[in-house]
Amino acid sequence: MSVWQPSAPCTPGACLERAGTATAVPRAVLRLVAVTAVTLAGIVLLPVGRWIPAGTVRWWCRAVVRASGVRVRMSGTTTPTGGVLLVANHISWLDIPLLAAVRPARMLAKSEIRHWPVAGRLTAGSGALFIDRDRLRALPDTVARIADALREGAAVAVFPEGSTWCGRAQGHFRRAVFQAALDAGAPVQPVRLRYRLADGGASTAPAFIGNDSLLASVWRVVSARGLVAEVEVLPLIAPGSHSERKSLARAAETCGQRGDRQAHALTTTAGHFPSVVVTAAR
Repeated sequence: MSVWQPSAPCTPGACLERAGTATAVPRAVLRLVAVTAVTLAGIVLLPVGRWIPAGTVRWWCRAVVRASGVRVRMSGTTTPTGGVLLVANHISWLDIPLLAAVRPARMLAKSEIRHWPVAGRLTAGSGALFIDRDRLRALPDTVARIADALREGAAVAVFPEGSTWCGRAQGHFRRAVFQAALDAGAPVQPVRLRYRLADGGASTAPAFIGNDSLLASVWRVVSARGLVAEVEVLPLIAPGSHSERKSLARAAETCGQRGDRQAHALTTTAGHFPSVVVTAAR
């Protein structure tokens, strides 16, 4: 285990609900083929990716999620142009295209992803910043590279919890990456991700936790019915509003927790989710 990376207590046996039935297999297979096709199309376009408009990239990211049978509901504020640190809670492999649908960004990813089939090549080709989580000495260099990217006007997307959680529980934001925003004088954009069923109940089916395999997680998603991904873009934290990384990390984490409480209140009293854009999957 890494000397600095936290580990979530969430495990497949304890946290994941069963999703789908035998009758759902044909639909799941079709969705799996669709997800693979959309992902491969993205890999083919990697060599010309820098010339593809950001709006097209956002559309493609939503298409990956929609192809898996998950509806997307996006709400909240507009993400600024220029350098910005996007931070979000981490539940699923779906979090990556969902966060890129908010704004295309350079992803901070664990080095192991390089070796994943299909997704590894796509992540590496997108300009991701990789970190070796087993080498504490590599952390300052990673923070410096993030700060450089922010100074150059790029968006960098990070999951500061350091581990995936089931969605019913969550971790604390680690401080280190927030130092990059302080060093670069860049704003922080918190984003809250949730997965629910059509009736509003929380779902752990999309979670990718513990010793779960990527294929098993993908299969749960494409087998499920009525999954909804909620993406809430929370108020921007302006540069200079915090002088040290501990308070900045806490502010970003608290902003997400406040959004959770508001969403729960609206769901239980009004029976619907707040949203400004709804993209439905077929």
